[in-house]
Amino acid sequence: QVQLVESGGGLVQAGGSLRLSCAASGRTLNIYSMGWFRQAPGKEREFVASINWNGASTSYADSVKGRFTIPRDNAKETVYLQMNSLKPEDTAIYYCAESRLYGSTLYEAIEDYDYWGQGTQVTVSS
Repeated sequence: QVQLVESGGGLVQAGGSLRLSCAASGRTLNIYSMGWFRQAPGKEREFVASINWNGASTSYADSVKGRFTIPRDNAKETVYLQMNSLKPEDTAIYYCAESRLYGSTLYEAIEDYDYWGQGTQVTVSS
């Protein structure tokens, strides 16, 4: 059974940076596409970023493009979300997810992901 554990969330001022980590245990994530999603209070969970199995391809939500990146280190079985120029509207619980579909493809839909972490809170103060 795959377990994904996020870390790195916290409280930061607007304009600041945070790096979230998502580590896998149980089975390797190295051959799968990974994604980050977020859910703000009272809102639906939304796509943030995705990366294919070898890091050659990435995609981002328009709201984070140019500010967030999603690198991965397969040797460490870890995917990251580097968040720069944070805004109060980035406040949410952030979830990483693993897709068991074809690893060379990028996925942005919640239903394309099979395993989810427990989430980590990111709060951006104005």
